[in-house]
Amino acid sequence: MMLRRALLAAMFLCGPALAANPLPPADPAKGQQIAAGVCAACHGPDGNSPTPENPKLAGQIPEYLTKQLMNFRPAAPGRQPERTNAVMLGFASALSVEDMRNVAAFYSRQTLKPSKATNHDTVEIGQRIYRGGIVERGVPACAGCHGPAGQGIPAQFPLLGGQYAQYIESQLRAFRDGVRQNDPNRMMRMSAARLSDAEIKALADYIAGVRAP
Repeated sequence: MMLRRALLAAMFLCGPALAANPLPPADPAKGQQIAAGVCAACHGPDGNSPTPENPKLAGQIPEYLTKQLMNFRPAAPGRQPERTNAVMLGFASALSVEDMRNVAAFYSRQTLKPSKATNHDTVEIGQRIYRGGIVERGVPACAGCHGPAGQGIPAQFPLLGGQYAQYIESQLRAFRDGVRQNDPNRMMRMSAARLSDAEIKALADYIAGVRAP
């Protein structure tokens, strides 16, 4: 019951933080210029990362990308970032909020080149967790927040379908181990904490093969 309440609360808390004070439309052309000089080496010029350690950004929900960039830098001097990554700390700290919105707008308009599931032996396990969760352990279905095809929910939950399995696996482990803590209401930490290594690997591989419409 507590997990369900947390999930419902997050539906409201994860919305656009700036909804009460609308900003001017982001400029993807300016974002492309920034991305070419700052982001492309790790995430690819079109947001399709060349290596599975770095996430694909193409087609991602722009509000989510903006939030992640903001979380990589301290909210105030002397404070720790919500999301710890030494490399991203340097890049994100050099960007204004406007820059972040522009970069996010650019990548969101790019076409994702999706990955594929590679382990046929674990597809059924991953599919079962993604679609139905694990009721007896209080693990909610991933599809409830990220959509049946991994398309995400704008401004709330990110696109997952077609992401690198290796990256998904690393982030689930980070949530489970408390290394990553920028999930509202501890939603991902509570869910991942109840998954074994084998279940995380099966789930990540399945997500790589999910296709958003």
